[in-house]
Amino acid sequence: MKLNAEEQAMLAGELGPVRQAAIAHQIQVGEFFGAADMVPVSQSHIMADTESLGEAGVEWLESLTKNGGKERVVRIPTITDPRGTDFNKAKQLGQTDQMISLERRAIAAFVKMGVSMTDTCINYQTIMAPGFGEHVAFGDTGVVIYSNSICGARSNFEGGPSALAAGQTGRTPRYGFHLDQHRQPGRRFRINWRPQTLNEWGALGGFIGKHSGNYWEVPVLEGVEGNPGSDSLKHFGAAMASFGSTALFHMVGITPEAIRAQDLNMAHLPVRTIERAEVMALQGSYRVTDEVDVVVFSAPQLSLLEIRDLAALCEDRKFKIPLLAVTSPQVKPDADRMGYTETIESAGGTVFAGMCFYQSYAREIAEANGWKRLATNSAKMVNILGGYGYTPMLASMEECVAAAETGRLA
Repeated sequence: MKLNAEEQAMLAGELGPVRQAAIAHQIQVGEFFGAADMVPVSQSHIMADTESLGEAGVEWLESLTKNGGKERVVRIPTITDPRGTDFNKAKQLGQTDQMISLERRAIAAFVKMGVSMTDTCINYQTIMAPGFGEHVAFGDTGVVIYSNSICGARSNFEGGPSALAAGQTGRTPRYGFHLDQHRQPGRRFRINWRPQTLNEWGALGGFIGKHSGNYWEVPVLEGVEGNPGSDSLKHFGAAMASFGSTALFHMVGITPEAIRAQDLNMAHLPVRTIERAEVMALQGSYRVTDEVDVVVFSAPQLSLLEIRDLAALCEDRKFKIPLLAVTSPQVKPDADRMGYTETIESAGGTVFAGMCFYQSYAREIAEANGWKRLATNSAKMVNILGGYGYTPMLASMEECVAAAETGRLA
């Protein structure tokens, strides 16, 4: 890889051992993907939940802070994905002291490095959405696909060490979706109907993800009438990334790189028309029982408007089973101030902040609480939770709230 003078100085250790190790890691990643050089990035977003990090990962983070010094501080705005716990309500979930201690150690290490503990996967709705053409180093799949597709920014899926390295060096290898040639569509889809609810948008995204082939096959979708809005696009993209490892999609007339069909090189691509019945069949494949043990709204974290809609559905209800709603630390104070949290919790629900359900030792808390059958409106989450021992079911927000009241999906 071609390195400029500053990058060569980092590699030589002139800017300290941590930056030296960071750029050495980035060079290995770049050479693996055939990157010609580095590209400066303006933001970094780190996935580093302690369930994935484990003891060894947290010890590694701590090792980066041992000697102190300014060179430890990240050079660009560097933020975090959801944590594995909401410290105010960890015991309610059945999380152990060991889990909580590991979280606190990881947070302390990040803070010493100058990382901002935003604890969110919806930073594009809450912190600072990247601008069109802005090169960033983002980790969470939902964050990457939204930033690439809806914002027109440029990022690959950055692993935790790579995102942290980008925060420390202010750059990342120039490959993949940082390059124009990888942003052209490889699969072409069309619909002649419109999803109505967030779960339907998620199911459509999951269907396209399953039929898009691989990470490099950028799908383009035609036939969407009107702008779906941020939350619908959030669920659509997050599910597509989960089911298909997709990092970028185009939606003709809506996403910035596809405002006009002629903006894309897609005339040669065969068109796959997606029928509504196919998408509903994907959703139906997760409706294997009517009994429900727990209802969860998470993955992605809920926006303020989703929390508002959920609160409206919770009015004058009393829940028979737990209902968990997970939002960001930025949204939670507004939800409190506007009375949404009180409405949800008066019905028997619980609003969590700064965590993600499936990154919160989901298998262990299922065993601690006797949860097996889980209802959610997140297509991304149903795709993941089967691997944690759950029987996940995909339904609308309205159906999930009703299930919390009766213990059954209608």
